[in-house]
Amino acid sequence: MEFDEKIHTHLMSVWRESKSFFGVGGKEGMLLLTDNHFIFLKRTERMKKWWGAASKRQIITLLQNKNTMTDKLDGYEEKDLQIDLKEVKEKYISKITFDNILEINDEEKTWGSVLQIKAIENEKEKNYEFSIVRDWVKYPIKDPTKYLNVDWKPCIEFIKSRQRVTK
Repeated sequence: MEFDEKIHTHLMSVWRESKSFFGVGGKEGMLLLTDNHFIFLKRTERMKKWWGAASKRQIITLLQNKNTMTDKLDGYEEKDLQIDLKEVKEKYISKITFDNILEINDEEKTWGSVLQIKAIENEKEKNYEFSIVRDWVKYPIKDPTKYLNVDWKPCIEFIKSRQRVTK
């Protein structure tokens, strides 16, 4: 990532499902939109205490206003993203340039809102679905139980406005 990129939205407690043939289960992480990249981080160097408090504040904000183009969360800035991109193992980072996103749309389900992406990642075409989690079950394994109904359209419009190559 170019180090002069700014974070335009930062969402936590995002659940990513891979829609591939062998895709089993999902992953929790942070979704970030920068100037030119769609980034999903499954790990961060930030403290766990920060994660819990910040994700609770995000839930309250998204219940009041469904717009997913949120301001940066307090306590996580561009310098933190740079640290994560350098120090977190690559297998925990999904970084896609906007030009490699082939299709992007949203869908309202009875249980919550889904952002669907078809993109080229590591020279392979991949399909993902992203949802923001409201509540979790932690035993026997961590798994989402409730999702938020949010408006993904501002994120979709932001990405499409920054794509240089489109169909």
